[in-house]
Amino acid sequence: MHSWRRFELWRCTPVSHLKDCRRCLRLTHHLDEIRAEHPDWYNAPVPATGPEDAALLIVGLAPGKRGANRTGVPFLGDPSSNWLRDRLVDAGLIDNKGRLQGVRITNAVKCLPPHNRPRSAEIRTCTDAWLTDELKAPGLRSVLCLGAVAHRAVCQALGIRQKDHRFYHGASHPHASLMLHSSFHPSPLNTQTGRLSAAEFDAVLRHSLAGDGDPSNQITQEAPS
Repeated sequence: MHSWRRFELWRCTPVSHLKDCRRCLRLTHHLDEIRAEHPDWYNAPVPATGPEDAALLIVGLAPGKRGANRTGVPFLGDPSSNWLRDRLVDAGLIDNKGRLQGVRITNAVKCLPPHNRPRSAEIRTCTDAWLTDELKAPGLRSVLCLGAVAHRAVCQALGIRQKDHRFYHGASHPHASLMLHSSFHPSPLNTQTGRLSAAEFDAVLRHSLAGDGDPSNQITQEAPS
């Protein structure tokens, strides 16, 4: 297992207007409470990390309390983060200095939600304010959604109907110049129960990087995340 501290040295420069965002009062108040308890943590909306011209954008749910909310970097510092970054290292997408190569990572919701459950209005607000622009990045060819919430947010941001672009592990949907891919979220609930194996995720990651889909690798079982 790769230590998250190895990746701590490299993070994207926070966008000041994102860090100052207080659009969602429930999330803002929650961060205020966490900040009082852990003043040395990041405790703010977490910006994307990775090269801005990356061909692949990975979209997660929201910052984890002891992951991105603590470190200020998406998928850095908790078990889900360690699992994902191990997969990215093995795929050659993280160099020996911990820098992402050819891939960018963000979250559908930028702030830590209570109990890791953002409300629909919060997802919509964050999607309209930030994710829509992230999906317009130059050079972007593929989007990999980690879980049903991220998939729904990306569909909203792209203005496409979910019923025509269903979520399931291994799903691939073309849209304009993009390929939309989906995987179960790499939470311990999925990775430690057999729902999501490293091999299954690696197959989706390969096709996301290639910008195509392979129905033979799809698992058509739908799941909430």
